[in-house]
Amino acid sequence: MLTGFRNFILRGNVVDLAVGVVTGAAFAALVTAFTAAFLTPLIKLVGGGGKVGGSFVINDVEFPWGLFIGAIITFLLTMAVIYFAVVVPMNAAIERLKRTEKPPVAEPSNEEKLLAEIRDALRSRPV
Repeated sequence: MLTGFRNFILRGNVVDLAVGVVTGAAFAALVTAFTAAFLTPLIKLVGGGGKVGGSFVINDVEFPWGLFIGAIITFLLTMAVIYFAVVVPMNAAIERLKRTEKPPVAEPSNEEKLLAEIRDALRSRPV
């Protein structure tokens, strides 16, 4: 039964993939909103605050480095959650399913040895 379950888990299917994509997109939107609502204002405060916080201007051209830092944080948060919430548990489940206890090979009993000798003697006898 575990072999069939393991094959089912490992082969995947289109519905599982679709659910994963939709969930990933929703989670990415959530992390983006968190970054925009909380982390970008913090970056602006560290960068000087106000309208110019998190950016610098050269020849009237604005370079918003705070947006780039926010995107990096969004990416790192998304990857960390995916790794710890999906990859690590899935690897543990696959490893648990692969571990199958094999019964130890027992030494043949005297009866089995005698039966093997009789079988071999009968095979070597001309018909």
